Amino acid sequence: MKLDGKVAIVTGGGTGIGRAIAERLVGDGACVVIIGRRFQPLVETAAGLPAARVKTCAGDVSAAADVERIIATALSFGRGLHVLVNNAGLEQPLAKVADLDPEVWQQVLAVNLTGPFLMMKAALPHLVAAGGGSIINVSSLAGLVSPPGLPAYCAAKGGLISLSKQVAVDYGAQGVRCNAICPGGTRTEMIESAMGPFAEACGLTVDEVLAAFSRDVPLQRVASPEEIAGLCSFLASDEAAFITGAVIPVDGGAATVDVSGAAINRLAAERLGRGGA
Repeated sequence: MKLDGKVAIVTGGGTGIGRAIAERLVGDGACVVIIGRRFQPLVETAAGLPAARVKTCAGDVSAAADVERIIATALSFGRGLHVLVNNAGLEQPLAKVADLDPEVWQQVLAVNLTGPFLMMKAALPHLVAAGGGSIINVSSLAGLVSPPGLPAYCAAKGGLISLSKQVAVDYGAQGVRCNAICPGGTRTEMIESAMGPFAEACGLTVDEVLAAFSRDVPLQRVASPEEIAGLCSFLASDEAAFITGAVIPVDGGAATVDVSGAAINRLAAERLGRGGA
């Protein structure tokens, strides 16, 4: 398997995209430490994986003491450290800048930007000592474009893209690759929970809301967590040995769309009975 002999850390690995990434890396041969703030999802994820190649560690990536413990857990495999996936994230309640609670701003940046910084700072000496390695920072489509009412989340995810490029520049000569991936809408428990109240208020199912959400996306659907995990496994492997500093959307083409133009084309098709050009 392409990740045989490698040791990886996956933060936010108990649910959603992080869980799919952890499962894929283990399936491709890696030993994986799965990190999360809640212990029970970690146990549930690990239960379906080979015990000899999985460790769990409950912790907060924005807390320096927890980060040290996470790194120590990875090193306890006795094989060094080769891959770091910074996936842990915190959503932001909808609010414009003038209405945003400064405490919420701090919390969102702490988990989504400071956490990856602390994890990389602690992991980099070990990645270098192993002869190089791969860092995969899970940013977001919101790091590339700005949906309404998410200033803290967009700032953190955009900052994570810039931080990824900086690490690629500063550590490439030592064999460390660092890339950012930017998932768009992905079918996870989180998005279903977030869409549920809105769907109910609109008299729609969650599936119908997600279909509307994806209507102007070229592939016209949301991703599965496994589709994000496949890219992470590739970037973690030696097959991606010449890829660093990249910012890769995994969004069904959403970042390429002129949304206003798509809306005009749709209106023309619906009201004028013709397809948009």
